[in-house]
Amino acid sequence: MAAPSKRSSRPTPVRKAWRSLTWLGVIIVGLFAINAAGVIWGGGSWTPKLALDLEGGTQIILEPKVETGQSVSQEQLDQAVSIIRQRVDASGVAEAEINTEGSNVVVRIPGELDDQTRDRIESSAKLELRAVLLADAATTQSVDPTESPAPTEPAEELESTPTTEPTDGSDPAWITPALQDEFDNFDCATLDEADTNVAPADEPLVTCDVSRTAKYLLGPVEASGENIVNATNGMVTTQTGASTGQWAVNIQFDEQGTEDFGEVSTRLFGLNGQTPRDQFAFVLDGAVLTAPQMNGAITDGRPQITGNFTQESSKSLADQLKFGALPISFTVQSSDTISATLGTSQLQSGLIAGLIGLILVVIYTLFQYRALGSVTIASLAIVGLVTYLMITILSWREGYRLSLAGIAGLIVAIGFTADSFIVYFERVRDELRDGRPLVGAVEAGWKRAFRTILASKGVNLLAAVVLFILAVGSVKGFAYTLGLTTIIDVVVVILFTHPMLQLLAQTRFFSSGNPWSGLDPNALGAVYRGRAEFRKPVAVPASKVASSSKEAQKRQTIAERKATASVGSGTSEGKES
Repeated sequence: MAAPSKRSSRPTPVRKAWRSLTWLGVIIVGLFAINAAGVIWGGGSWTPKLALDLEGGTQIILEPKVETGQSVSQEQLDQAVSIIRQRVDASGVAEAEINTEGSNVVVRIPGELDDQTRDRIESSAKLELRAVLLADAATTQSVDPTESPAPTEPAEELESTPTTEPTDGSDPAWITPALQDEFDNFDCATLDEADTNVAPADEPLVTCDVSRTAKYLLGPVEASGENIVNATNGMVTTQTGASTGQWAVNIQFDEQGTEDFGEVSTRLFGLNGQTPRDQFAFVLDGAVLTAPQMNGAITDGRPQITGNFTQESSKSLADQLKFGALPISFTVQSSDTISATLGTSQLQSGLIAGLIGLILVVIYTLFQYRALGSVTIASLAIVGLVTYLMITILSWREGYRLSLAGIAGLIVAIGFTADSFIVYFERVRDELRDGRPLVGAVEAGWKRAFRTILASKGVNLLAAVVLFILAVGSVKGFAYTLGLTTIIDVVVVILFTHPMLQLLAQTRFFSSGNPWSGLDPNALGAVYRGRAEFRKPVAVPASKVASSSKEAQKRQTIAERKATASVGSGTSEGKES
């Protein structure tokens, strides 16, 4: 007695199709949920943010601030533009425009400008490390405008040259009578006007801390931000690894900076107890960030800056130090709100152009593939929905903004996306011409088409990545949307287009080869059905036979033509023999 056959555990094409469609549904629902969460709790929106050319934003004009008698070179301006662009990009702001106009740097930021981004732009992030010579509480002087100033006698000119040559940055010989007088009378309320950020590096500096509560007399610069190779922000931890809850900026010096800082820290550690000479000040743009005591020699080139940092301010400073200080200091000449350079009319024109392109693709697919074209239309709709949700999420989380160039990338992607469906459909048709039934033609055609689609999309994605890396400005928006839609296209082809064709192959309308299905074997010029089983002859008009034969010949690959020719020559030789 024969044993009952076990049911195959391999999933059928229908089960595979429903599984893929389920995964696609989960992805779409997940994107909707993320977007909804952003709208409700995270300040997101159901519409993507627009770039400078479509919405407008803020324009900041930075004017160089140099010492008397000095000038600004174009190389310095170009370097400043590059550093500011890196800072803005690191803050998550997309589609910013940064360029030079004359001797000024002009920064245009889409939308409203927050304080953190403004600080990234305006601060030069010039970091200097100086030894502390004197420290005291800040003094501020108030002047009554109604009170006439009392007559003063000409002050005696004080000695400004050290009596002995200072041996290092901590030597008290730097403190001349003139410098002591300047320190005693320095008003921290006038710090912004004191030009401390352009002070000579080889001379002492009188300045205050960033909170204006303490003033310092500092020695010459002994290490600078130019030697920083990396900077990150993080929590301060104890020796046991426990977090203190305080944010700090961790610095990594290069070889030269490590050597310089190691020598200074060793010297200051030897002055331990001689406050404030055992302190070392981190000076940013002329103001003291922090001036900690040196509790040990730091020879690994990895000091840590602590202060009243938040997570955002520590990351902002770390980014500024990592990308480098601006080669020159700037003052804000103006900060204004600007209108969109193109406006809603250009946006509408771009959307209309995209709609026209979409309509032409729909007309072509319906004309070429008849009912099968509905799969293309549905696939394009799914691609459009997923792309829209992704762009809105990226606008919320990453600060991405949609520009006119980005819209152009979306329009171009319509053709690239439709190309994937055409490759797949034509492969299925090729299998039908070979005599396969529709279910087998769909599976065999998919195996052949999928490799071609991956190769094509790989080239598109590579081009988008290279363009995004090398380009600047709005061209990045074009590359970004092109790369994003390329990835979404592949996902939709796998999870929607192929599964839909698997399901449609089970229906009578498509499997019977209805002329309006777009998969009629007779119209495609099929030659045989199955292995070595030729189609039965039917009464067909001679004109239609000739037309079908020509159609089949046109759609043959080179290999198929060679095979047909070899078979024909072999048949002729057999007849002759």
